[in-house]
Amino acid sequence: MSASPPSSVRPIDETRWLPFLDSLLTLSTGLLLVGASVRVLADQVPILADQIRTGDLRGAAGHVLFLFIVAIMLSGSVMYHLSRWGYVRRRARYRAVAPEALRALAAGEGPGLTVLVPSYNEEEKVIWQTLVSAALQPVPGRRVVLLIDNSPLPAEREDRLMLETARRMPGRVEAWMGGMARRVRQAEAAGEEPGAVWAEVAQWFEREAAAYAVTDHTDRFFVEHLLGERARTARGHAEAARGGPEEWAELRAWFDVRLEAFERKTFANLSHAPNKAMNLNSYIGLMGGTFVTEEREEGRCAVRVEPERAGAEGVWTVPAPRFVLTLDADSLLLPEYARTLLVHMEREGNDRCAVAQTPYSALPGAPGTLEQIAGATTDIQYILHQGFTHFGATYWVGANALLRKAALDDIATTQQERGYDVPVYVQDRTVIEDTESTIDLAARGWTLYNHPERLAYSATPPDFGSLIIQRRRWANGGLLIAPAAVRYLARARRPWTEAFLRLHYLLSIAGVNIGLVLVLAVPLSRSVETNWLPVTAIPYFTLYLRDLLLCGYRPSDLFRVYALQLLLIPVHLGGVLKSLQQARTGAKIPFGRTPKVVGRTAAVAPYMFWVYALIAQWLFGAFWDAYNGYPNLGLFAAANALILFYALVVFVGIRESIEDF
Repeated sequence: MSASPPSSVRPIDETRWLPFLDSLLTLSTGLLLVGASVRVLADQVPILADQIRTGDLRGAAGHVLFLFIVAIMLSGSVMYHLSRWGYVRRRARYRAVAPEALRALAAGEGPGLTVLVPSYNEEEKVIWQTLVSAALQPVPGRRVVLLIDNSPLPAEREDRLMLETARRMPGRVEAWMGGMARRVRQAEAAGEEPGAVWAEVAQWFEREAAAYAVTDHTDRFFVEHLLGERARTARGHAEAARGGPEEWAELRAWFDVRLEAFERKTFANLSHAPNKAMNLNSYIGLMGGTFVTEEREEGRCAVRVEPERAGAEGVWTVPAPRFVLTLDADSLLLPEYARTLLVHMEREGNDRCAVAQTPYSALPGAPGTLEQIAGATTDIQYILHQGFTHFGATYWVGANALLRKAALDDIATTQQERGYDVPVYVQDRTVIEDTESTIDLAARGWTLYNHPERLAYSATPPDFGSLIIQRRRWANGGLLIAPAAVRYLARARRPWTEAFLRLHYLLSIAGVNIGLVLVLAVPLSRSVETNWLPVTAIPYFTLYLRDLLLCGYRPSDLFRVYALQLLLIPVHLGGVLKSLQQARTGAKIPFGRTPKVVGRTAAVAPYMFWVYALIAQWLFGAFWDAYNGYPNLGLFAAANALILFYALVVFVGIRESIEDF
C-alpha cells in the first residue's frame, strides 16, 4: 500500500473562506446545475414521448429508468448546493463566543455535566487521550465516566490485561490532574497572587507536553492542541491576571473533575446488548438513583433504594446531571468544546435545544493515503452538516454531542431484555442510533444544533478492512428510519428544504450507489446520450474541489475521493442489503464496532470479490457499448473501471486484496 508523507497536524483553518467568493461560487454553480438539468430534460422528454407514441415500450422503460437514475444523481448535487449555501450563510453571520461568556460558566457549582465515554477493547493510549480531553473541559463539578464494555470475564490473557488497564485509567487521569488541583486550592487559601499560579499551571502543561512520547499524528495533535493549548492559555491568564474571585473560579474550574469507570456487564439486571447505544442507556438509566449491590441467583444486581439511604455503607448513588456529553473513545475534544456548547444551551430561548455538537473532523496529519482521503470525506461532511442546521435539518452525530438530559427523558422508552425492564434513551433499533434518535427528538418538538467551529476530532480507520466495518454500519439503517422521518415531516408540515435534506441524508447511500451500478451495468440505447449530462456534474465537482482546498487538501485529492467512493460501492450496498434484511425479518442487525488495533485489519472476502467483479463487468460493458456504437457510454464505463482499479491498488494493495480474498 502506498503512503504519502505526514501532513501538518494543524486543525483545519477556515480563514481562507472568502464570503463573497464562496457565495458567488455557490450561486453560479447552482445556476449552471439548473440550466444543464433543464437542457437534459429538453433533450430527453421528446424522445421518451416519441417512444411511447410509437409503442416502443421496452425503449421507453429503459428511458424512464435512465431518467430516474439521473434524477437521483442530480438530487445529490442539489443537496450539496443547498447545504453549502446554508454553510456560507452561517459562516457569514458567525461570531465567536465571547471569552467572558465562557468564563462565566466557571462561577458557582456549574451547570451539571457528566461526560460519558463508551469504550470497548480500546488500546491504553486511545483511552488516556480521550479521557484527558474530557477531563480538560473547564466546567466546574464535571464528572467523566468511562463506560467499559469489555467482557468482565475475559478468557485470553491479552483481553484481561486490556480490561485491567481500562479499569485503572480513570484513576490515573484523576491522579494526574490531582496534584495541580491541590496546588490551586492551597494557593487560594493562602491568598497568593493568581497570576503566579497561572504561570505554574502553564509550566506544568509545558512539562507534560515535552515529556509525552510522540509516535504518530494522533500523539502530535494531542500534544499540540490539548496540552499545548492549555499551556498557552494559562500563559495568557498569567500575563493578564487581575486577581479577584473570577480568576480563582476559573483556576478551580480547570481542575474540578471526578473520573470513574462503570461496567454494565457486571450487573445481571442491566442491558448486555452488544452495541454502544445500550452501553450509554444502561448508565443514563441509573442517573439520579440510589442503589445497593445484591447477589442474586441470576448474578450481581443493582437494586434501587430510597434516596434517604444515600451515604450509608454499601449504598452508592449516580448523580443526575442537567447535561450529558457523549464522547467516543477514539475522539478528542478541544478544551473549550463543552463550555462553548453550554453557552448556547443556556442562552435564553434555547431551552428546547436537545443536542448541541460540532460534527467531528478527521485528525489531521494521517500518514496513509487511505486514512487521508477517508478523512477528507469526513471533513466535507462537516460542511454539509453546518448547512443542515441552517435549514433546520440537523442530525445528531454520535461521536461527540452535548445532550440535555430532559430531552433524553422525553424520548425514553422501556424494553424487555432477559426478563428485565431496561430503559432506552438512545434508540438501538438500527446501528445508526444517533440518526434514529434525531427523528424521535424532532417529533417531540426538540431542536438540534451544529456549532460552526471545529472543536472535535476523531480517528479515521487506517486500512480498508476497518473502513469497511465503519462505512457499512453508516450505510445500514437509513431505509429503516425513512418511514418515521416521512411521518414526522408530514405531521409537522416542515419546510420542503428540511424535508429534502432529511430524506436525502437517509436515502442517498442506497439511491446513488444503486443508480451508479445500474448506469454502468445495464445496456441502454443511444437515445439516452446527451451532451448536457456531463455538464450537470461540473457544479458538484467544482464545489467539492473548492471545499477540499478550504479544508487543506490538494486538488488531486478530488480524484482520490471519487476513486474511494467507487471502492466503497460494494460496502455501501452491503449496508443497504442489511437494512432490507432487517426490514424483512425484524431481527436487529449486529452492531459492527470499528476495530482500533495495531496492524492491518483484513477486508471481508465478499467485498473484495465484488470489487474485482465490478471492474470486470464495467470493462465488459465498455467493450459492449463501444462495439454497439455507443462510444460515450463505453468511455464512461472504461474510465470508471480504471479508476476503481487504481483505488484497489492505492487504498488496498493487490497482494493484500488477494490475501483477503
